[in-house]
Amino acid sequence: MPHRATVRPMLPFPSLETLRAACRALPPGDEAAVAAVHRRQDRLTKPPGSLGRLETLAAWLARWQGTPMPQIGRVAVLVFAGNHGVTARGVSPYPAAVTAQMVANFAAGGAAINQLTALAGATLRVVPLDLDRPTGDIAVAAAMTEAEFLDAVATGCAAVPAGLDLLCLGEMGIGNTTAAAALAAALFGGDGARWAGRGTGVDEAGLRRKQAAIDLALAHHGGALADPLEAARRLGGRELAAILGATLAARRQGIPVLLDGFATTVAAAPLACLAPGGLDHATVAHVSAEAGHRGLLAALGMSPLLDLGMRLGEGSGAALAVPLLRAAAACHAGMATFDSAGVSDVG
Repeated sequence: MPHRATVRPMLPFPSLETLRAACRALPPGDEAAVAAVHRRQDRLTKPPGSLGRLETLAAWLARWQGTPMPQIGRVAVLVFAGNHGVTARGVSPYPAAVTAQMVANFAAGGAAINQLTALAGATLRVVPLDLDRPTGDIAVAAAMTEAEFLDAVATGCAAVPAGLDLLCLGEMGIGNTTAAAALAAALFGGDGARWAGRGTGVDEAGLRRKQAAIDLALAHHGGALADPLEAARRLGGRELAAILGATLAARRQGIPVLLDGFATTVAAAPLACLAPGGLDHATVAHVSAEAGHRGLLAALGMSPLLDLGMRLGEGSGAALAVPLLRAAAACHAGMATFDSAGVSDVG
């Protein structure tokens, strides 16, 4: 069985400073496991490097699972749901009530993520966060108080099961692409025009409203946004804060993470801003059709596994990428070596 990190996240976080310290005190990966993977890869019955990124993924899994023979046995998909006060500004064609309706659809097994989770051989858990109490309108107020933000982060931490081989993260929340775009602008620069996309399908007028709401939010919160955690508190949402917490908990438990699309990647991004290599244990499953995702991945130096034009959310892209990681682990563990197969090696 893989070695698992024994460091657990502190719950609850009594202050932003406590959370900041936890985000900066991240356990490193297991370099000995990576070296062992490379030695085995060099002896497998194939030309060196011929499995391309599958070989890179096997080493990545080994580093964060802490074993030279990584496995993809126990996989969980966590989807966090939240509502946003900024929806009152007409930034989405759907009403905020759809968030709770979709949570019910998840429970009934009728969403795309239900089908993809089953195909991936994973478990699905959906965590709604105060859906009857939207966050503040970020254009004129903070999304959350410090206590609300820390509580949402702690909820995400606590939702991560122990002993996972892989964690997939996703979100659901009407209006959260506006919040995510505002947070991306705060973390990496730019304005509403750079980061706002069509989300659930706004028309041109709706896109202009999104851009305007983001620009108002950036101006209203001003210099406070220089702190990544303050930016996440003021501009994000409960579900985005929970994703940050889950990503942090996974790092401290030795669990590699698959991030879904634009909003999920933005939600985890403060870890990368607070600590070098803060997201090294995470891979982005796919590049979303949402306008800002490619730029966000470039800013983070991350390369997606899939590019299928998806923009659904729900963790759908993350679940869809699980079989790729299963393939990487299976080839690494199951292939014969030149010696065991009696195959002549180069030279």
